[in-house]
Formats: sequence, structure tokens, C-alpha cells
Amino acid sequence: MADYKDKIVVITGGSDGIGKALVAQFLALGAKVATCGRTQTKLDDLAREFNSSSLLVIAADVSQQSNCTSFIERVVSQWGTIDILINNAGISMRALVQDVSMDTLKRVMDINFWGSVYCTKAALPFITQNKGVIVGVSSIAGYRGLPGRSGYSASKYALNGWLEALKTELYGSGTHVMWVCPGFTTSNIRNAALDKDAKAQGESPMDEGEMMSSKECATHIIDAISKRKRTLVLTFTGKRTVFMNKFFPAWADKLVHQFFFKEGKLVK
Repeated sequence: MADYKDKIVVITGGSDGIGKALVAQFLALGAKVATCGRTQTKLDDLAREFNSSSLLVIAADVSQQSNCTSFIERVVSQWGTIDILINNAGISMRALVQDVSMDTLKRVMDINFWGSVYCTKAALPFITQNKGVIVGVSSIAGYRGLPGRSGYSASKYALNGWLEALKTELYGSGTHVMWVCPGFTTSNIRNAALDKDAKAQGESPMDEGEMMSSKECATHIIDAISKRKRTLVLTFTGKRTVFMNKFFPAWADKLVHQFFFKEGKLVK
């Protein structure tokens, strides 16, 4: 594990799930951590839970460029620079293409893709100066389109492609760019996932008990950052899905359809 003592780590969406687990582990490693979220009460709870001068919490909606710019400016004003940016804030969806509203698709893209672009653009001068790290928390859905998650898949494909372009632009500069793709991980993302009308569905259609924990996922992510890996694909199912889709795409179509549908209806 790299030495993170006094490193300035920025994590979007740090009040729940993987983001919160990343906040906890980076603080334990001695880093100074700034995080943002849309819900002030959750951020207040986070601040009370860790009660640390090394934690800065700021309310921000990453789908708004002005919020992202202000967030990064607050971090730099507080600590002078940024070493690591983890674009973790994200939202999912669950609706068939024939039913989904444009509002749902736009909201997912605004948060998952544009939120990462806005924060990265604002933080880039500081990170490149420090030869730091930019991370995008993507998804297996960024390698394999998933039924009922068309907008989510599109946003993650876009994120992967954008980060790969940025990585290539920065080749040889010492600044590292990577994207990590968890499989199904225990978090609030499925409960908060948007339905066809851009409203939170409020429940998870998946068996959360069989998934990788957010804590374990965060540990893998930090290890990958330390080793400056190009990409990280997590869980056996996730790795199998990426492999199957690359080498046996028609078979992957069938298996993915069988997993998500039952008797012609989307059940997961």
C-alpha cells in the first residue's frame, strides 16, 4: 500500500456505499479527505461519525458544473492542492428502453458522465502538477450493456472512453488515470435507482446478501490506485461477463437475457 499520509484525496458521492467506505479507509491511512453529496443530513452524519479535522464535507450536486467547480475550489482553498480524485458519485436506473422517459436517461448521464467530467476538469491542473491520480468508478455495465439499464450502461461506456482518451493524452506525464469496474456491490445504488419516470424505485430487485461488500470493494480500489493499475474489474461474475462479452458476444447476449428476464419480464 502506498503512503497516503497527508495526501489530499477528493471523493465524490462519499456519504453512502463505496464512497463512504473509501472515505473511511483513506482517513485511516492518514489522508486528508474531501467528499461531496447532495443530501446535507447524510454529510452531517458522516462528519459526526468520523469527527476528524482531516475530513471536509461539502454539499454539491455533481450534475451541475457550477457545483463541481465550487466543490473543487473549496478543497483547494482548504488544503492548497489535490493529489487524488475519485469520481465515485453515480446513480442507476431500471426501466426498459420502450418505457423509459428522457428525463431518466438525461439525469443518469448528467450525474455519471458529466459529473465526472466537470470534477476532473476543475481538479486537473492540481493533479497533473502533483503527478497524481484520477479514478473513475465505472461498472461492468461499461463493458456490457445491461437490460433495464440502458442509460446507466451508456453513461459508463462514455466514462470509460473519456478516461481512456485522457489517459492517452497524459501518457508519459506521470499523472495516472484509471477506471474501476465493480460487479454487483452492496450499496444504496439500486434503492436510489431511477424508474422510468426519473423517480427513485426505493427497493432492490437483487439479493444484496450475495454481493461484495462496499468495504471490500474500497480496499481493492485503493490497492489498485497504489499499484497504478490501468483498470480494475471486480468479482468473478464481473470478470466472467467481460470475458464472455469480448470473446463470445452472442452467447453473452443469451446468458445476460436469462439472468435479467423471466417469462418475458424484467425481474432484476
